[in-house]
Amino acid sequence: MDEVKVVVAHSERATLRVGDVFLKVDADQARIDVEVEAMALAPVPTPEVLWRKPPVLAIAALPGTALGRLGEPSTASPAAWAATGAAIRKLHDAPLPSWPGRGGRGLDELAADLDGECEWLVTNGVLPADLVTRNRRVAQAALRPWTPVFAHGDLQITHVFVDGDEITGIIDWSEAGQGDALFDLATLTLGHEEHLGDVVAGYGTDVDLDVIRAWWSLRSLLGVRWLVEHGFDPFAPGCEVDVLRSRM
Repeated sequence: MDEVKVVVAHSERATLRVGDVFLKVDADQARIDVEVEAMALAPVPTPEVLWRKPPVLAIAALPGTALGRLGEPSTASPAAWAATGAAIRKLHDAPLPSWPGRGGRGLDELAADLDGECEWLVTNGVLPADLVTRNRRVAQAALRPWTPVFAHGDLQITHVFVDGDEITGIIDWSEAGQGDALFDLATLTLGHEEHLGDVVAGYGTDVDLDVIRAWWSLRSLLGVRWLVEHGFDPFAPGCEVDVLRSRM
């Protein structure tokens, strides 16, 4: 072991890498409970749980490398992106977990949260009003009834590991539960629209691309304030604000 690496850290949780072990520290034990149960139920490769002593969860590192990073070109092959789509489809076809997850949020509540964030972004001069208004209109397409699936809930590309053209595992299941299949697909391809076709090809069924694009706008609008307040930069090239600009 050469070092302790801080993978991510903010006021809610922190993840450290120590050699081949990830140590996750979470102030909310319910999120750790969900993560452990979701990994046990998910029909896709997940990390091995080594031990758990609240508030810490230790999991084994996965072989391979992350599918990519937001704001950077992905070096993963089209086949690896397609394999990820196939794995997501397998997850979505699995029996529903018993807990609601993101699917438990009503559409009215989600719309109210979105309108509140849009107002904050404009009132505080964080983003131009026309940019916010345009993306709020785009985001409306995501606010429709959906059939719940077993969803990861936070399927960022850094949470998917691949080795060559094969997926070796998916990490960070604390947001898993009953959710919208297209939200998972949108989260994975946020900022990487060029790989959407590969993912959909691997997913193996028709999807509404307009709804995926709507989730890109919705997730970005909801995320800007949280990212700023937790020390992240949504204005970095290729990140959330650029995603919003690409809808103009």
